[in-house]
Amino acid sequence: MKKLYVVGIGPGSIENMTLKAYNVIKECDVIVGYTKYLDMIKEIIEGKELYSTGMRSEEERCRLAIKLAKEKDVAIISTGDAGIYGMAGLILELCNEEEIKNVVIVPGITASSAAGSIVGAPLMHDNCNISLSDLMTPYDEIKERVDFAAKSDFIISLYNPKSKGRPHYLKECIDIIRQYRDSKTPVAIVKHALREGQNSLVTTIDNIDYDLVDMMTIVIVGNSKSYIKDGQFITPRGYNTRC
Repeated sequence: MKKLYVVGIGPGSIENMTLKAYNVIKECDVIVGYTKYLDMIKEIIEGKELYSTGMRSEEERCRLAIKLAKEKDVAIISTGDAGIYGMAGLILELCNEEEIKNVVIVPGITASSAAGSIVGAPLMHDNCNISLSDLMTPYDEIKERVDFAAKSDFIISLYNPKSKGRPHYLKECIDIIRQYRDSKTPVAIVKHALREGQNSLVTTIDNIDYDLVDMMTIVIVGNSKSYIKDGQFITPRGYNTRC
């Protein structure tokens, strides 16, 4: 068995990959990934053995990577961080079934961190990520998690906030958060963070334009202390800033 690397490539631009992720991809013989993810890093995988699968073929992709890693060093890639809604967990589960040990997880910049860097410093205090996709988690559980996070005053980053099949989930979850937040609570809407097509807006919980949101968007909702200053979304951590 050769090495199997599970690599988070970050937002999708080469300049925002970690150095380790870049080096691992350059050194591996074989790269496995979702078709669009491979296209994001095409300039550094030219000439390599490439294997791609479409959306919702995660298990097929992981099993293929494990099979290929029996003979060659393989990198299976995810955008963001491989351990946050990526391939790391599934790879480890499947490798445990086959008692395969040569797996290395290579972290990357997750979407909430990328989006946060664009709009200011919204994640400076306790925060959480919640995916609104119900493909893996029942929607009732998602809403319950949103409720607990909002009640606990977490800054909340909403991944996969809106799709054609679930156009109303985001508004319904914002309505849950609204029970515990002031109407002027900052909200960031960031599309294609740190990659081509980037677009962002800082607004408030009362003024969200839901038409701006799609699956390529991260929505960050501030906590009770978050505020907007000169267009920047800031969550204080509690430092004494008085001179």
